[in-house]
Amino acid sequence: MRIVSGGEVSRAVRTFATTTARLIELAEWLEANGCTHVAMEATGVYWKPVWQMLAGARFELLLANAARVKNVPGRKTDVNDATWLAELLAHGLIRASFVPGPQIQELRGLLRTRKQLVREEASHVQRLQKTLEEANIKLESVLSDVMGRSGRAMIRALIAGETDPGKLAALAHPKVRAPQASLREALRGRVKRHHRFLLDLHLQQIDALDASIAAIDQEVDTGLASFRDAVKQLSTIPGVSELSAQVILSEIGTYMSRFATAADLRSWAGLCPHNDESARKRRSTRLRTGAPWLKAMLVQCGWAAARTKATYLNAQFVRLRTRRGPKKAVCAVAASILTAAYHMLKDGTFYQDLGAIHFDRRRPDAQARRLIKRLADLGFSVQLKPAAAVS
Repeated sequence: MRIVSGGEVSRAVRTFATTTARLIELAEWLEANGCTHVAMEATGVYWKPVWQMLAGARFELLLANAARVKNVPGRKTDVNDATWLAELLAHGLIRASFVPGPQIQELRGLLRTRKQLVREEASHVQRLQKTLEEANIKLESVLSDVMGRSGRAMIRALIAGETDPGKLAALAHPKVRAPQASLREALRGRVKRHHRFLLDLHLQQIDALDASIAAIDQEVDTGLASFRDAVKQLSTIPGVSELSAQVILSEIGTYMSRFATAADLRSWAGLCPHNDESARKRRSTRLRTGAPWLKAMLVQCGWAAARTKATYLNAQFVRLRTRRGPKKAVCAVAASILTAAYHMLKDGTFYQDLGAIHFDRRRPDAQARRLIKRLADLGFSVQLKPAAAVS
C-alpha cells in the first residue's frame, strides 16, 4: 500500500491469503488506512474473488493487463509486483481493463462454457466419424449431417448389432435425398465389437453434452430478462443470429460509455491492424490478440454477413477480397459489425443497411474509371456521354 501524507510517501506491505476471511481482513485493513484506489493484475481467474470482495467497499478498482505493467527483468516477486503496481497507479500509468457488471459477467461465463461444450461435442463427433470410417461405414458421404435423425438411428442400430445394409438403409428419413442403393452401399462395412463399444461411448458423450448445452441455453434465457431488447437490436445486423448477439452482448456489455469511440472498442477487441513501424518501414500489420472470445464470434458473423446478398457488408467483403484476400476482408467486415453494434447500443437504434451500391454511389467517378479500364482490357473502346436529363 502506498500512502501520501503531508508530501511524504510511505509504504506498507502485508501478505493476505485468498480465503474469504482473509480477503475481508484485507478490505478492512485498506479501508482503515484510508486507501481509495486498488490496482490488481489480470491473472487467469485468480483476480475475480479479490475483485468481488473489494467491489462492495469504497474503493475505485482498476484491473491491469499483466503484459502492460511488467517491471524491469530480474526483479520478479509478488511483493515487488505489488509495489510496482502501486507506483504505476500513483502516477496514472495503468490503463484499466474493461470489467463488466455482475449480470454481464454471469452471462459471459455461461456462454463461454457453452462454446467450450460445443467444441468438445464437435471433437466427439469427429472421433465417432473416425470410428465409422475405420469400420468402412461411409455415412458421411451420403448424409449431410451424420448426427441428424437418420444418422443417429443408423448408428444406434449398428451399436445394437445390426449389420444388414438393407435394414440399416431403411432407417433413413423420407426426406433424405440419397437413394437407397447408395445408402446400402455406404452401410456395407465390417463393424467389430470394439467399434460398437466406441460408437456407444462417443454417442453417450454427445448426448450428455447436448443435454448440458440445452441446460445452459435455458439458464441464459432466464438471465436475459433485462437484455432482450439489446439482443433484438443486435440480431438485426446481417450475419448476426440471436446466439451471436447474446455472445457479443456478454463480451461488451450494454453501456458503451466505457469506450470513448467505436475505434476504442475495435482496438480493445483486437480488430485493428498492429502498428509496428521503424525507420519509415512498416513491419507487421497483423491483428493483435485482443478479446479472443469476442473476435472469434465476430469473424464467424463476418463470414455469414459476407454471404448475405444485396447488403453493405457483402459489398464491403467483395470489394476488399480482390485486393487484400478473403481473410483480411472478413476481418474488416467483423470490424464493421462491431462498429454498428457500438452505435446501436449507444443510441438505442436498430440496424440500417447502407445498401449494396453504397461504395458505387459514394465515388461514381472512380467506379466509372474502373469499368472503362475493364472494358479496355477486353479490347473495347468506350466513350462516355452524360445521360439526358429527365424532363
